[in-house]
Amino acid sequence: MKPLSHQQRLHQVNTGQLFDNYRSAVSHAASYQYGMRWKTVRSAEYLFRDKDRRGNGKSLGPRSPETEALLAAFSAGRTAAQERLHLITEKIQEQARLNKALRLNRVPRVVARVLRELDRAGLHDSFTVIGTQALYAYEASAGSHFLLELLASGDVAPLYDARQKMTVVSEKLNGEGLLGLLKKADKTFECVRENGYRAANAGQFMVDLVIAPRGIHDSERITFSEADLVATEVPGLQWLLNSPKLDVVAIDEDGWPVPMRVPDPRAFALHKAWLSGLLEREPLKKPRDLEQARSVAKLVVDEMPHLPFESTLTSLHGDVRKMLPMLIPS
Repeated sequence: MKPLSHQQRLHQVNTGQLFDNYRSAVSHAASYQYGMRWKTVRSAEYLFRDKDRRGNGKSLGPRSPETEALLAAFSAGRTAAQERLHLITEKIQEQARLNKALRLNRVPRVVARVLRELDRAGLHDSFTVIGTQALYAYEASAGSHFLLELLASGDVAPLYDARQKMTVVSEKLNGEGLLGLLKKADKTFECVRENGYRAANAGQFMVDLVIAPRGIHDSERITFSEADLVATEVPGLQWLLNSPKLDVVAIDEDGWPVPMRVPDPRAFALHKAWLSGLLEREPLKKPRDLEQARSVAKLVVDEMPHLPFESTLTSLHGDVRKMLPMLIPS
């Protein structure tokens, strides 16, 4: 583990602040997405505000000085929003070049694109990044870099909170499902098998849609459209789902900011240690699980004193909390 220099820390913080402004600008520009137009109905012109790409919307009234003023204000606002977004995008591009020069560019490009698409769709809070990819968020938050061999991974597993209404998520995905969103990030993504939980791109990077175990009466499939991924239940993920969350802006291979929502690093470390002791866990994965657990625990102790391990994480099962002596030598 290597602490960041003062200069690297400064630009890590600057990147996060720029991205906050960028998110705001994207949201503002998106509010003008579908436009206003004059629509002729029975020889009379009405001002019409579109609400979606299919042309649905509502009338704002017949043509008059008031509706003409509405259209003029809308057009001026849209121009201003687009100019602001353009300027902030240029600032981020400049910051990205600095981030690459300072070797802050860490998150794999494909992971970053997927997470930015989720964020753009308004689904940042619906999915939690778990597994190896979460380490990029922890190091960005703590101002240190893990060894690269600890971070190598060919997959990402977004943990979906199945307590949310699927219809709301489906609407935000524009009816195209999670696979449709993945294709926006990389057009080569396809489901590995029909009704499966995994998609892979041409480079064989995999995305697994996972959920925590549900009650015996919750038998409805978790999927967001036809021919989409179908979530699979993974034992033990309820502890990560229920743990506090950490929202971090990390930096991808191109130097661009990446919004990441991850479990509390203490919960992550304890859960990884627990995984390493499971009899049914694949033997090849166990040593890596334990190494990641100990590395994240050390990062928390050294760089995150505001997150003491001594405070009990009530979301974790007692068997998981018992892993603490493996991580923090007495």
